[in-house]
Amino acid sequence: MSLSPSMSSGTTSVDEARNALGKRLRELRTSADLSGRQLAESLSWVGSKVSKIENGKQTPTDDDIHAWTRATKAEDQAVSLLAALNNLEQQHAEWQRVLKSGLKAHQLTLSQTDEKTKFYRSFENTVIPGLVQTPEYARSLFARVVMVHGIPNDIDEAVKSRMQRQEMLYRSDKRFHFVLTEAALRYRLVSTETMLGQLDRLMAITTMRNVKLGIIGFDTQYVTDPRHGFMLLDDQLVRFESYSAELNLRQPDEIELYASIFDQHAAVASYGATARAIIGRVMQERAAEAEATDS
Repeated sequence: MSLSPSMSSGTTSVDEARNALGKRLRELRTSADLSGRQLAESLSWVGSKVSKIENGKQTPTDDDIHAWTRATKAEDQAVSLLAALNNLEQQHAEWQRVLKSGLKAHQLTLSQTDEKTKFYRSFENTVIPGLVQTPEYARSLFARVVMVHGIPNDIDEAVKSRMQRQEMLYRSDKRFHFVLTEAALRYRLVSTETMLGQLDRLMAITTMRNVKLGIIGFDTQYVTDPRHGFMLLDDQLVRFESYSAELNLRQPDEIELYASIFDQHAAVASYGATARAIIGRVMQERAAEAEATDS
């Protein structure tokens, strides 16, 4: 598969959109015959802010756009610039902004996308995907999110919403393909009791008619490295999470790239009885550890 120059150089549509917005703002400044320092001083900003925005190193806020267009006497450009900013924010959704109303609100937003999606493909190398999590596992991860980002604690409501989202696993008009690394089964992210319940849930998932669950064992030779988890929603969207943001990629070349990587991971994964054997082995080891600790 051939990649576009942007993808081969490691940039994404998010970077391109931020750079394009910065370029448009720079053009307004130069057309107004203002230096970066003059614009910053007129807006009472630190001197580096203008440079960071123009060079795609910092995403402006709505207020920044309004202030910039007023200072450059280009207020007629505000609407189109705000539209470009909104598109950028949809691609690079910073957690502090996304979760400011709590975890439940974000789960409800995801549900709207769920309703439209017919084919889910999910690769995870560290955690169990949300759509197959147990309530206890989800609760543990949500608690960590609340701690890290200092957001409102609505964990009970968020867990309930996530469990309601999982009802679509039983819909005949949808298909799901999950691929997990064995490492995701072994990372000590939750208590042993919670993880044992989660592994038992995965056992059950392997028997569902419209769900395909693959496990990549530790002894498997990878075709490409398992760099980070991601989800493909039909052929329309790639979604993955960083520590600071949820990234939503929609450009065809990006979707093509991630679809190819998913296929490479899926091709080396184990399914059916072999997958259950891997899960069962991890369950036995964790259960034995728990018994040793209790004795």
